[in-house]
Amino acid sequence: MINGGARVAAVLRAEGVRFIFTLCGGHISPILVGCKAEGIRVIDVRDEANAVFAADGMARLGGVPGVAAVTAGPGVTNALTAVKNAHLAQSPLVLLGGASATILRGRGSLQDIDQLAVMKSHVKWSTSVSKLRDLAPAVSEAFVQARAGVPGPVFVECPIDLLYDEKLVRSWYQDTAASNGASLTGRALSWYVGRHLDRLFARSSWNGPPASRTTAASEPARPLLAAAAKLLERAKKPVLVIGSQALNRAEDAHEVARAVESLGMPTWLAGMARGLLGRNHPLHMRHKRRAALKSADLVILAGVPADFRLDYGRVINRKARIIAVNLAVGPLFKNLLPTLPVPADPGRFLVGLATRKNGAGPAWAPWQQELAARDAARDAEIADMATQDAPPVNPLRLCQGIEAAMADHSTIVVDGGDFVASASYVVRPREPLGWLDPGVFGTLGVGAGFALAAALNKPRAETWLLYGDGAAGFSVVEFDTFARHGLPVIAVIGNDAGWTQIARDQVTLLGDDVATGLARNDYDQVATGLGAVGLVIRQESEIDEVLARARKEAAAGRPVLINAHIGTTRFRDGSISV
Repeated sequence: MINGGARVAAVLRAEGVRFIFTLCGGHISPILVGCKAEGIRVIDVRDEANAVFAADGMARLGGVPGVAAVTAGPGVTNALTAVKNAHLAQSPLVLLGGASATILRGRGSLQDIDQLAVMKSHVKWSTSVSKLRDLAPAVSEAFVQARAGVPGPVFVECPIDLLYDEKLVRSWYQDTAASNGASLTGRALSWYVGRHLDRLFARSSWNGPPASRTTAASEPARPLLAAAAKLLERAKKPVLVIGSQALNRAEDAHEVARAVESLGMPTWLAGMARGLLGRNHPLHMRHKRRAALKSADLVILAGVPADFRLDYGRVINRKARIIAVNLAVGPLFKNLLPTLPVPADPGRFLVGLATRKNGAGPAWAPWQQELAARDAARDAEIADMATQDAPPVNPLRLCQGIEAAMADHSTIVVDGGDFVASASYVVRPREPLGWLDPGVFGTLGVGAGFALAAALNKPRAETWLLYGDGAAGFSVVEFDTFARHGLPVIAVIGNDAGWTQIARDQVTLLGDDVATGLARNDYDQVATGLGAVGLVIRQESEIDEVLARARKEAAAGRPVLINAHIGTTRFRDGSISV
């Protein structure tokens, strides 16, 4: 009989898992040892949240639910923010949580809390296992639940006495019972413990992991596709907005991209959809989305609810026809009443619509040209602002340097506020699944975990991590992880010595910068101390040389952190979002 940890690992291998992210703990050690034996690479981090962020990133990029294992109690609670980020981003991951021994629940054992109650509102599905025979089926079911319907995180609580060898567990229990002697109370305790152990390991012979079960995509109904095609034929000024949900099935990314090209509509990309059309596709509009939505006569929201990112729907022309596509019914009607609600996978909808499109493309040429001219004008404005004096380094000029230096097959991870938002106007994702941001929750701290996932998922591509100096504080210690595991991430910290995105509006509206100031810390020296290469940019003349050196160091297998001392511009004044 193999132990529970090995059974969990066998299920993970059967599900196609290549990496498990963790911070070690005695409650979960058999899972990690079992994974190593199965050939699953164990990536140990310095904070449980980063383990879950990495699992989230792996799910988004790899098409298989990401997996993290954390120890009981504080290990689980430390992971909570990252779990909620995945929940709101609809990212399928499996979190394995250690737990105290089944017989010690509620008796004051180490790190024993009601973990299911903690996790309940932050995951799609959760379970606690109480018998060894149920452990592998529960983990297998977790993968089904993570992928089914609207994807999301799930939680499996794995008590410590289900994970270690039965002989060892029996010795633990029996030693405890024997310490009570041969008294009536001692004999009763021994009987109770023995019965509990028999239930724990009853009928737990091992015949291998359950077969993996696939989850079919939610295809749009044919009548809805036909209705959408008719609306598209009549449109003169269509706009397509694509969100992360359209890339729900990573394996379909290139098919979705071809469908968007075939549709021929002016397209805005958000979240994980950024990069879907490559770096310079003529259909991809990068600026002035609000103005386009105000003028459009047809808007397709493919996996994009009308939440704060679309000003709760107020930016859309009131006379426009709206096709809303979403895996869940509720978001179809969030803050607006669509002309055609389509409950389906947005990616599959776009693929299906492309096969039914009958034309109208040439009639959109004037509209496309108008939008392209707006884009070009905005790019010219940004280029002009990049030449303005903003000592020590204009952040837009730095972003231009990054855009020029970055390889064609790079993955971009962003974690921060003001600097990262500025970069999003300049730095262009190169390919589908080439951009990772936190999603709708706007969580700071995703950077190192997402970069771990990107570097592991595409080891021959460059991974660029763009940090704000505030956000870097959450996970810069993971440069130790990058160095130990040989992951050559290139990180650039836009160091303006402040929480600038907050300071902009706080100072304007409240006249006080309290709690928004930081120091121009030597983050490069921190990285060096953690085993990485630390570089500094203090003036604009150094940008190209330092970026080139960073790429050279990364090509040699070393992680790099660039501490870029930037100034402030007026580029993002008034950009508060709530």
